[in-house]
Amino acid sequence: MSDPRGGTRYSKPAVVPDDLRLLTGPTAGVVHLPVHLDWSGRAVYDLDRPGRIVDLYRAVINEAASPADLHIYLDAATLKRLWSHIWLPVGIRRAWESRFPELAELSRLASV
Repeated sequence: MSDPRGGTRYSKPAVVPDDLRLLTGPTAGVVHLPVHLDWSGRAVYDLDRPGRIVDLYRAVINEAASPADLHIYLDAATLKRLWSHIWLPVGIRRAWESRFPELAELSRLASV
């Protein structure tokens, strides 16, 4: 990817599952993310706290190295409930919404 200043900018490809039904991660309790998914030093997420579950979903979606990361840590129903509240880079959001039109519809409904 070209940078307007003349350099190149690194762009990590989006990792997207083949099927949302494969997302069967935890929906409650405390989750510890491995360092490849969260190197911020705050890799412990209490899913019973609304703000932390959104943070966990953002971290996993942005940093997933493979679909297995998504399958382990995300839950399909929770993802759909939170989708319009998760800040994601445009390219990642676009990749997910092009694979899963129901997520694009959730974004559209949230912006109305």
